[in-house]
Amino acid sequence: MNQSMINAAVTLGQLQHKMDTTGNNLANMNTAGYSRRDVSFSDLLSQQVHNQPTAAQEAGRMTPNGLRVGSGASVAQTAVRFEQGGLNTTGRELDFALTAPGYFFELASDEDGSRRFTRDGAFYLTPGPGEEAVSLVNQNGEFVLGTDGGPLTIPADFQAIEAGEGGTVSVTLPDGSSLDTGQLQLAEITKPQLLKSAGGNAFTFPDLETLGLAEEDVLGDAAGASVITQGALEQSNVDMAREMNDMLQVQRNYQFHSRAISIGDEMRGLVNNLR
Repeated sequence: MNQSMINAAVTLGQLQHKMDTTGNNLANMNTAGYSRRDVSFSDLLSQQVHNQPTAAQEAGRMTPNGLRVGSGASVAQTAVRFEQGGLNTTGRELDFALTAPGYFFELASDEDGSRRFTRDGAFYLTPGPGEEAVSLVNQNGEFVLGTDGGPLTIPADFQAIEAGEGGTVSVTLPDGSSLDTGQLQLAEITKPQLLKSAGGNAFTFPDLETLGLAEEDVLGDAAGASVITQGALEQSNVDMAREMNDMLQVQRNYQFHSRAISIGDEMRGLVNNLR
C-alpha cells in the first residue's frame, strides 16, 4: 500500500470519530442540561523526502527542495463546551434551571468518593429516609445534595415546594405553614475544561493531584448565588445548524479520502498491467 492510501485510511477512521460525536450532539439536542462536544484534529508524524541528494542536480529548480510526506490526521481532543443553553419554561415545581455558565448542581459522590456534578435540573422525589420524608434525586435515582453535605430531604406530606434563586428550598405543609428544608448545593467550577463525562449527564474531575491541583483551584464558593430558576429547564447548547454544517463537512472529507484510496488502487492496477 502506498503512502497516499495509508494517509487516507488513517484519516478515515478519525473522521468517523468526528461523525459519531456530531451524531451524539444531534441525538441529545433535546436533553436538558446537555453540553455539546467538539472534536479537534492534529497532524500525525511526517517525513521529509528529498528529491535529489546532490545539489548540482537541482540546478534551475524553481520549487522548494524536498517533499514533506505526512501520515494523516488524528483526533487531538474531544472537548465539552459549557456555553449557557436556552431556558424552557415547564411549570413543574421540581424542575430547576441554572441561569449562568460555570455553575452545577452536586450529586451524591461515587463509591470511590469522586464528586459528581450536573446541569440537568429535572429532579424527582424518592421515599426516605424514614416514612415521613422524601429525598430529591435526578432521573437516574442519584441523590441531589444540600449544603449540609447530605441528600436534600423534605416532609412527605408537603403541599407545595418552592426554591429561591439562591437554592433555598421551602415547602408548604398541610396546615398552611411554611418550612425551610435546606438549600441546594451549588458548585462554581472555575476550570470546567478539566471535567470528564461520568455518564447520565453528570461530570466528575480526574485525579487532581496528578495535575498538581487542589479542589480550591477548580471550585469556587457558590453558596447563595442567584442562578436558579424554578419551573424551567436549561436546554442543551447544541446548535442544529452548526452540527449539520459540521456533518456535511465531515461527509465531504470522508468522500475525498475514500476517493484517494480508489485512485491509489487504480494507479497500482495500471502499474501492474504494464507489459
